[in-house]
Amino acid sequence: MRPGSQHSNKGALEFIRQCLDMAEMLGVDLKNVLVRLDSAHDDAEIIEELLKRGVAFIIKRNLRKESKEQWLSLARRVGEAQKPRRGKTVFTGEASHIPVAGREDFPVFATFEVTERTIDKHGQDLLIPDIEVNTFWTNLPDDAATVINLYHAHGTSEQYHSELKSDLSFERMPSGKLATNSLLLLLAMLAFNALRLLGQSALKMKEALPRKFKVQRRRLRSVLQDLVYIACKRVRHSNSIFLKFGRHCPWFEVFRQLHIKFC
Repeated sequence: MRPGSQHSNKGALEFIRQCLDMAEMLGVDLKNVLVRLDSAHDDAEIIEELLKRGVAFIIKRNLRKESKEQWLSLARRVGEAQKPRRGKTVFTGEASHIPVAGREDFPVFATFEVTERTIDKHGQDLLIPDIEVNTFWTNLPDDAATVINLYHAHGTSEQYHSELKSDLSFERMPSGKLATNSLLLLLAMLAFNALRLLGQSALKMKEALPRKFKVQRRRLRSVLQDLVYIACKRVRHSNSIFLKFGRHCPWFEVFRQLHIKFC
């Protein structure tokens, strides 16, 4: 938790160190860790720390005052061109001559994705071509297309963020005190992880599922509706408490197996 006016990179280096230390405590080999950060964390100190710890990373570069036209010229010379549609050309490649904050000793490449549009998506010719430039610091040995796809894959975390706000009704913090909100966010994290674990475990019970699923994960809302809001009757008998489910409850077998597994 941090004040809304605080820059997102403040305290980021300490947070990354803490996360890497916790990963090592769990027995995770840092060589198997990939750190993906957006342009707010284009920081030489962060890159130096990740290199020192032997961690692979992809960090989106902050172009600052760099010329998009110069990047387009470079991309045309050394990049690989693809034309997904008429009037749109995407160049991908690597530039090894660009240092990180003047640090020539960093073994880091600048992977680029430069898009030139002369016709927009509606078929309208553009008088001045539209240039979009995305560049990334990375120490991965993979080709540019792989690095770019790996970076874009971190959008899954944005979906998790959306589920936290919508499915768990955590869109607005209820208190004006950071300490209270931190506690509530911690409780929400426990609920989020528990529901995610139930959902992923249920998907592995293919024979017990009432229907086939082609997805790799289920939204928290679906897990709540199918496994938490499941209808049953609570009965007390002989100093024992029983849950009675309907004879044709489609999710009962999944519920029963999850209960055996985790309880």
